[in-house]
Amino acid sequence: MTEQPYTDGDLRDEAARQLASLVDDHDFMGIGEQMADSEIESLLPPAEADGAEGTCWGDLDRAQFADAQRKIDDLLTSAVDLSEWAVNLGADSLQASEQQLNIGDGRARIHFAFAPDMSEADRRDFVAMIAAAVITGG
Repeated sequence: MTEQPYTDGDLRDEAARQLASLVDDHDFMGIGEQMADSEIESLLPPAEADGAEGTCWGDLDRAQFADAQRKIDDLLTSAVDLSEWAVNLGADSLQASEQQLNIGDGRARIHFAFAPDMSEADRRDFVAMIAAAVITGG
């Protein structure tokens, strides 16, 4: 096997750089194009509503749509660059979890990523253990 002139770290660094550039160089008009046919999460029908469709962003009136588009652009512009973390988590086969731990009235937040074979119960127990350690200081 031929040795490559780059390391795994070099590959991760370049992937993180490219991922970050996708957010840094986002296209305002592209935001509107991508969101038009996408359903609004909070307006999805309940799972038991067979065949019911949710409301898409494009179903909003022009002023509401434009306002949402501007706010999404603001969120993308102010997003923290977590590209390196995201690439490293994926390279390590970890899956981001919706579980999080807020500390000090929003002054800090811990997000979690777990191995795919870790059970939901073990994930909850781990987060609870970390929370207990933070609360008790040890």
